[in-house]
Amino acid sequence: MSEKQKLPFGKSNYTMMLIGIAIIFVGFFIMTLDKEEFGFGFLGLTLGPIVVMGGFVFEFFAILKKSE
Repeated sequence: MSEKQKLPFGKSNYTMMLIGIAIIFVGFFIMTLDKEEFGFGFLGLTLGPIVVMGGFVFEFFAILKKSE
């Protein structure tokens, strides 16, 4: 056990994960900006969910990215 144990994620992985979480929060914030009743407008039904899904895709790639 004299070898140094390598961590599964590097600094770039954690940075990308934080960016992905920020994108997800921005998507939810966009959904709250909708002025239509019950959020049935463009921001609440289209743009916000697309941004949230983009954040989750970004998280997926952040986890799978090979650490250096």
